[in-house]
Amino acid sequence: MKITISGRIGAGKSSVARELSKKLGLRYYSAGEYMRELAREKEMGLMEFSRIAEENNEYDKKIDDWLKELGEKEDNFIVDARLGYFFIPDSIKIFLDIGEREAAERIFKQKREENRGLSFEEILKNIRLREESQKLRYKKYYNIDFPQLDRFDLIIDTKGKTIEEVAEEIVKALPKRWFVKG
Repeated sequence: MKITISGRIGAGKSSVARELSKKLGLRYYSAGEYMRELAREKEMGLMEFSRIAEENNEYDKKIDDWLKELGEKEDNFIVDARLGYFFIPDSIKIFLDIGEREAAERIFKQKREENRGLSFEEILKNIRLREESQKLRYKKYYNIDFPQLDRFDLIIDTKGKTIEEVAEEIVKALPKRWFVKG
């Protein structure tokens, strides 16, 4: 079983994917962590890294090639990746949605290193800038108007839900054929 979890910034993609991997006993991968790793290697923050990626698709291509290879060579995994559904077309495609203010609130509470010292309003502004940057790149490089909700098997609004509730909702929605050993 291959599961791709996409969604808006702050919707809980990584947290839900990790929880789901525990529940289902599947390996977990994160395109967001891979991107953060690339940004750290270049000694950049995510915002700066995103702006550079708008003009140079080298980094996006590296992540995209990694996703394609993952989908071709492995099975039984979960990956949180905004374009995972596109690069791993034979996956179960899940989209997590959330309003931008609640997303900013979640990110503000997480206290990730890249957001340390930022106010709620600065985080909200960064969410808008990152999403706009991603939309531009996805359109430019792949002619994708993100998000294309009709491409997903399951769409969940995570507002007011715990990680466990969202993961359980996904488990209940998975086709039973995925649980048959054989």
